[in-house]
Amino acid sequence: MAPLQDRLRTTFAGQADGIPAWELALADGEDAGHFRPGSAVWAVHGSMATIPAGVRALLTQALHPGALAGVVEHSDYRRDPLGRLAGTIRWIFTVTYGDTAAAQRASAHVRRLHENVRGTYTGADGLRRPYCANDPDLAEWVHLAFTDAFLRCHQRWGGPIPGGPDAYVREWAVAGRLMGVVDPPRSEAGLEERIRTFGPQLAGGPRVDDVVGFLRRPPLDPLLLPGYRALFAAVADSLPEERLALLGLRRPRLGPVPLPTRGAAGLTLAVVGRALGETGPSEAAARRRLARLGVL
Repeated sequence: MAPLQDRLRTTFAGQADGIPAWELALADGEDAGHFRPGSAVWAVHGSMATIPAGVRALLTQALHPGALAGVVEHSDYRRDPLGRLAGTIRWIFTVTYGDTAAAQRASAHVRRLHENVRGTYTGADGLRRPYCANDPDLAEWVHLAFTDAFLRCHQRWGGPIPGGPDAYVREWAVAGRLMGVVDPPRSEAGLEERIRTFGPQLAGGPRVDDVVGFLRRPPLDPLLLPGYRALFAAVADSLPEERLALLGLRRPRLGPVPLPTRGAAGLTLAVVGRALGETGPSEAAARRRLARLGVL
């Protein structure tokens, strides 16, 4: 498992040896944070299902032309995809496992970076519009795509959710508010309804095709590629038909026979989980803080 473990740590944390300083710092702080052991958020974000969830979130976010313009025109995802991934993971885990001050700082940092992500884009209706990554509608779409992806992937490949799907959507609404979403949904039904309202704004096209092609064949270590291909196929299979059509994807089949993508992805995630261990360093650091505060 050692070679796989090193490559996975490099992919997700940016380094094979040791624990990043920001994760160790999650043991600091003077309160319990927004979420605790036994919460829906800890259950969902602590499972291996977060890996395919990240892919599903990126595919879904790319369907909003404004969100996609910000990524294409202002990020270096092609030159440094692992750096961008590590930055996203840092924000997610800081909000999930850090104290409230750390969550606020991490979110404020991302919002400051987003203030410079500006430009114009062509909407699904063909009209040109200005955008800023902090615009309320773009912040809401990113939050909805993230919540949908992590919930649906955990339902397919994770364990039980304390309080059920509604509890996860309601709890993770905190992250939406930290990122400037005015009224994030607080139930599974509310999440689905809000996603439907964005339908007329979503579009495919050459830019989407380019992102899909990159996500289908990212520059990963060769040892990780077979497992990633299984995960990508399973993520595509998990998406609603309308999103698949806009993304230019089809459900994986061998002739007329659907491929068993869900089981293949589950096996891949089991191997990854064995390599990385049951408890991640972010959760372990949070537990040390909670023990120090007498919360555990």
